[in-house]
Amino acid sequence: MKKVLFWVLHRPDRSPSQRFRFEQYLSYLKENGYDYDYSYLINKEDDKVFYGSGNYLKKLKILLKSIWKRYTELSKAKCYDLVFIQRECFMLGTAWFEKRMAKKTKMIFDFDDAIWLHAISDGNKALAFLKDASKTERIIKAAHLVFAGNDYLADYARKFNPNVVIIPTTVNTDLFVRHPQPQREAICIGWSGSFSTIPHFESCLESLRIIKAKYGDKVYFKVIGDGNYKNEELNIKGIPWTAEDEVSQLSELEIGLMPLPDDIWTRGKCGLKGLCYMSLGVATIMSPVGVNTQIIQDGVNGFLASTVEEWVDKISLLVDDVNLRKKLGTAGRQTVLDNYSAHSQKKNYLKYFDELCLNS
Repeated sequence: MKKVLFWVLHRPDRSPSQRFRFEQYLSYLKENGYDYDYSYLINKEDDKVFYGSGNYLKKLKILLKSIWKRYTELSKAKCYDLVFIQRECFMLGTAWFEKRMAKKTKMIFDFDDAIWLHAISDGNKALAFLKDASKTERIIKAAHLVFAGNDYLADYARKFNPNVVIIPTTVNTDLFVRHPQPQREAICIGWSGSFSTIPHFESCLESLRIIKAKYGDKVYFKVIGDGNYKNEELNIKGIPWTAEDEVSQLSELEIGLMPLPDDIWTRGKCGLKGLCYMSLGVATIMSPVGVNTQIIQDGVNGFLASTVEEWVDKISLLVDDVNLRKKLGTAGRQTVLDNYSAHSQKKNYLKYFDELCLNS
């Protein structure tokens, strides 16, 4: 049996990137001859400390513990046929661990965002000098194979490594099935994200104000992912995200929104929010940014909207026509089943693992 080390930052079922990029393939890999170890650095207790403000002494202890863990794992590299790194294996600006590991065994590097651009959590702005987003380039150069989430990311990776393949972010369509809903007179228009992406939702507020003025109590709005978010004008109180409630909360939506600004960061996005809506059969409207234009055929399996007028027009079409909502929702689910589900990509995924192991 071949052995894989998944070298990541976060515990299982915590990070969307890890959940939708490789965790849903673990059982399939095991069924096909791969045993694995899952090594992460930040446990549940450390999570709040590390991403919160202050507590620098405790953060230092987490870093020292993480350095020791990664260093000791390097000595066991020969036990593995390959190592899989999702985004990074260590939280600071060094690629030393990844580069050392790649000299000892085969390494896959996987990424699903434009992580070569500088970004840091609000709680750690004082430690920004310790981060170096350009380390992504160095990890890509060291990797034997790169999994990129879309064409935009793949084009970047190919500047530094010719061995790049596109693996789209995928949804577990066995899990993401719409829960039965009670009959409601009002139509739920919703968005799912996190506190850091709330500005994306708010870019749609002008359109939603117009929709509210037009339809009144016929519509209501739901925000999932930021439990502190409030908008009294639209009567929105954010709902915190939990893994246990994710699908049931999303199932309330009849119209799912994915507004995005068009910039160098968002062009690297892999459309996950929209794919989750679509998997549940929710009629979906996305901004035509990056991979969204490949996922959505406007008017066939969802809608694309750029301007305030387009958002208002397309939301209105869906509010007014239940059959259109059902038609786009059904076509959207089929799109995910065909192209963006774990089932549709798992053989591809396994093929690249097998090829890399055969060449070791």
